[in-house]
Amino acid sequence: MLSAAHGFALVTPASRGLGFAFAQQLLTRTELPVIATARKNCDELKERLLASKGMPKDAEQRLRILQVDVTDESTISAMADTIRQKYPNTPLRLGLTIPGILHAEKSPSQIDAANALESFKVNSLGPLLLLKHLSQFVPLRSAPKFPTIEVSSAINSQGPLGLPSHAIYAMMAARVGSISDNASGGWYSYRASKAAVFQLAKTFDLYLRTKSAERAIAVALHPGTVHTEFTKDYWGTREMLEPADAADKLLEVLVGLSPEAKGGRGRCWDWMGKEVLP
Repeated sequence: MLSAAHGFALVTPASRGLGFAFAQQLLTRTELPVIATARKNCDELKERLLASKGMPKDAEQRLRILQVDVTDESTISAMADTIRQKYPNTPLRLGLTIPGILHAEKSPSQIDAANALESFKVNSLGPLLLLKHLSQFVPLRSAPKFPTIEVSSAINSQGPLGLPSHAIYAMMAARVGSISDNASGGWYSYRASKAAVFQLAKTFDLYLRTKSAERAIAVALHPGTVHTEFTKDYWGTREMLEPADAADKLLEVLVGLSPEAKGGRGRCWDWMGKEVLP
């Protein structure tokens, strides 16, 4: 059993798609305690994760499922309370916050106030409230570096994940949230709500530079087009990554980022390790 000094990993939400793949890989490729969240059916999520191929025997002991709805701050606060109680004095080592919803307006006439508000609640306010309550778990600048951990011996296609000695807080942006990359228009509420994530990652990282120095970084991520229910309307129209492949590539990008000022912190990175400019 790892000590509290090794930290814990968090994936929210993890009920399907990319979040589920992240949780799978953290359970099979590391020995960290893994907290995964879902809005509902938490017992079902736990069963599906533990039934995944290559899951190590200790996964059930390391996995904890918590009910979180990012549009309801009380559930996020309750998650933070549970983490403090169940993992006292344990810092966050790898946080993956990936809430997302898509309303794809092709023209201004298709903008619906209720749908647009939902986009901002999930895609912008959700990540904002998560960092509010999770920031307390990021290691302080005076904290020792994370020690090297022993990785899981489970056999899987990606192999063990070599985590760096600093904490990583990642939030899911999207290339369509980039203003400089916008050449086609449309998707008004999704573009605008995801553009906010670029700013959140930068602003939170500036906070961490003071609070944590080189002990923690914050970044935004672009996963590419992933073959999930989220992209169902576009199946067959473009090349897509399977969730496991996208999770694997993004994790490898994350662990390769440096806490130094020019090492990639506070910016947005895609699954190929290329920067997505705001």
